[in-house]
Amino acid sequence: QVQLVESGGGLVQDGGSLRLSCQASGTLFDDNVLGWYRQVPGKQRELVATMTSAGRTNYALSVKGRFTISRDNSKFTVYLEMNSLKPEDTAVYYCKGNFYYGVRELEVWGQGTLVTVSN
Repeated sequence: QVQLVESGGGLVQDGGSLRLSCQASGTLFDDNVLGWYRQVPGKQRELVATMTSAGRTNYALSVKGRFTISRDNSKFTVYLEMNSLKPEDTAVYYCKGNFYYGVRELEVWGQGTLVTVSN
């Protein structure tokens, strides 16, 4: 079993910064992709950023240049540094892990953390 626990959400003003963390625990496979997604009520969950265990990153166009994903493999933790936040970044942010072992794939979601950006 793998669990992902997010932290770091909260209320911030327009233009401010926040750092989200997501720590993985359990039986972890070295080959994995960790990422952040977000969801606003009434809308589909959307990709924010992902990072492979090899360090390859992918960002949504809406956050490129403002958000940075990073990971500390020794702590099984992935981070999302969010700068120049805008009200439209307000959402519940979810951590997701895809873990690969041979032909096996395990997908796990965290419980989510709320980020609110005020005007």
